[in-house]
Amino acid sequence: MNQFLTTKTIAREALPILESNLVFPALIYKDFSEDFSKQGDTIQVRKPPVYNAAEFDGEIEIQDINEGEVLVKLDKIADVSVELSAKEMALNAEDFTKQVIEPAMVAIAEKINADGLALYKDIPYVYGEAGTTPSTLTDLAGAAKILNDHKAPIVGRGAVWNTEAIANFQVLPALVNAEKCGSTDALREGAIGRVFGVDHYFSQQVPTHESNVKIEGVTVAVPSQQNGYVDLICDECSGTLCRGDLLKIGKGVYTVLEDAPAGDAMITAKIYPSLAEADVNGEVTLFAAHAANMMFQKNAFGFVTRPLEAARGADSYVTSYNGLSVRVTMDYNIATKKQTLSIDTLYGFKTLYPELAVRVLG
Repeated sequence: MNQFLTTKTIAREALPILESNLVFPALIYKDFSEDFSKQGDTIQVRKPPVYNAAEFDGEIEIQDINEGEVLVKLDKIADVSVELSAKEMALNAEDFTKQVIEPAMVAIAEKINADGLALYKDIPYVYGEAGTTPSTLTDLAGAAKILNDHKAPIVGRGAVWNTEAIANFQVLPALVNAEKCGSTDALREGAIGRVFGVDHYFSQQVPTHESNVKIEGVTVAVPSQQNGYVDLICDECSGTLCRGDLLKIGKGVYTVLEDAPAGDAMITAKIYPSLAEADVNGEVTLFAAHAANMMFQKNAFGFVTRPLEAARGADSYVTSYNGLSVRVTMDYNIATKKQTLSIDTLYGFKTLYPELAVRVLG
């Protein structure tokens, strides 16, 4: 029997690989507890506090440590389950890690990254033009300016770009000539590093947003009788306004928070932020399909994880470290005469402060 193939050993091999392949969760606020949970649980999470620096004028101004709380649903389980043949069971530790554990953890990391990056749908603050890939230092500075305008903290800023955008940035003269200022990290690592106070990364999981609604003729927006909603009065509309669709109403930009089917010349949509008085009766324009790159300060989003209970009736082990948890379970089905290895992790994402993020269109 291969003494290496214990669930405890596999779990301890798997967790560092998972951590090293996570992009988006590593850049945002994390909440972890040792309390066991299950998929579908809703837990209360403290939001990081936000303070205002006051001018000292002879006496300090006391501010409450008001972290606030938000409910987060642990609705995601990333799972990879594989059948282990006698060949895999006989592998040594190094080969088993390369052939089984590492590909499994990369797949789980890709799913977690993709689920997190889908939070762009909550962000109405935009820079750039739909369909035009960011490519200049001006694009980086323009997106960062929006964070500055929203008074986002300087510390903890990050950005995640799709492959097209990062390829454009990598050939910018200011970065290609990095060796002239004594740093060649951007060239060696294939990334652009820290620019304008923002740490820049890329991910193949950056989504492209597409809408499924058709609006023709003049469309205007008026407040709905439902709080937080808006009625779009259309000459002609069909299909469904999708969560994450961007609407320019009057001079403001709003994101759609829930799918909203078109009715008889009207769509009632939940939007963020609430319709400004200046935009009431304003004409509505739907943004075109776009890559949803994002720049943000870490407190814009939260990544919440809890350990799963060890599976009963099987060999199962749970390990946690640095805000991550992995469960490994091995079982043998006598009916099929197959050995199965299952690796999974439980998590949820939540937008905490949408004002601390900007959607950079591509």
